[in-house]
Amino acid sequence: MAIQPKHLSNLEPWQDSNAQPYVSIKNLTKTFNGLVAVNDISLSIYRGELFSILGRSGCGKTTLLRMLAGFEPPTSGKIFIDGVDMTDTPAYKRPVSMVFQSYALFPHMTVEQNIAFGLIQDGMSKSEIRDKVSTYLELVQMVGYERRRPDQLSGGEKQRVALARSLVKQPKLVLLDEPLAALDKKLRERTQLELVNIQEKVGATFVMVSHDQEEAMTMSTRIGLMNEGRILQIGSPTEIYEYPNSKYVANFIGSVNLFDGIIIEEQSDHVIVKSTSMGKNLYISHSASVPVGAQISVAIRPEKVMLTTMQPKEEYNWTNGIVKDIVYLGDVSIYHVKLASEVVVLATVANLVRAAERPIQWEDEVFLYWRPENGIVLAL
Repeated sequence: MAIQPKHLSNLEPWQDSNAQPYVSIKNLTKTFNGLVAVNDISLSIYRGELFSILGRSGCGKTTLLRMLAGFEPPTSGKIFIDGVDMTDTPAYKRPVSMVFQSYALFPHMTVEQNIAFGLIQDGMSKSEIRDKVSTYLELVQMVGYERRRPDQLSGGEKQRVALARSLVKQPKLVLLDEPLAALDKKLRERTQLELVNIQEKVGATFVMVSHDQEEAMTMSTRIGLMNEGRILQIGSPTEIYEYPNSKYVANFIGSVNLFDGIIIEEQSDHVIVKSTSMGKNLYISHSASVPVGAQISVAIRPEKVMLTTMQPKEEYNWTNGIVKDIVYLGDVSIYHVKLASEVVVLATVANLVRAAERPIQWEDEVFLYWRPENGIVLAL
């Protein structure tokens, strides 16, 4: 479940035509020996956002982050930060800090010295450095660890020190490159919440690269989903999950059932889809206008599929099959139901009773159904 950002009004800055972006990327392209890593990306990020660039390995997300940091020069395009053209500005002159996946702490320095390093380089007085380091140690909950070296810290503690070192210079933009990848699952989940709370306290703008969809969904105000050097969709976690704009996005974010079909009726408030694999016609409300005869796919999330042993009375949006597998995940179980067409449909069911008391078991015949508003029409 995504952590909802706190705003004073209902209108988000990216929904306000008068709002000025804090980071503006215009037609940014990067090629390596003729191979395109980032392909003509334009993107606006607003002050105070925690914006995630999400995608599989090799999609170009880290290259995009490195261009923002100034570590890679773009082949073409422009980068503006707080209204200033930073395209040709070297990394050390940009108002940007970066938290690396490996944390990149100086092993011979203590926690206190690591955090103070950038301030010392800037020529700040010792008393100012002491005050600032103390403030950020408290912010990341590392008071008492001042004299420890990195090899005496856990992964989560190293991550906090790296973040404090990045924030202490009060940069305009904080870049995070897979910041939690080295942590185990439980620590990663806890640190996600800590990072969001710290980001809200300091009011900084964060841009995070991640291949972990759960991490991006939990932490982000908005997500830009990348594939093959392009951003396919930008939106809030809810928008990306509930209203994917393509089969790729629907498949990448969470689990999804996809059924190919043809539009056989199109009205202002719904479409009807003929799906051979389902064996039934599908009624989809709130669909974008799609012409009759168009070949499309219908996406339905497993948690929106309901399971029963009784045949529904509705004309549309149900089918039947045999339970071939049950994946037990503790709080929920995922039922794999094979239809007569050999298509397997996933249905997520909350475990309200113990496994031995479940009314539906392997090889049972079941009926699957869902509400009209839960289907999403996607172009092929």
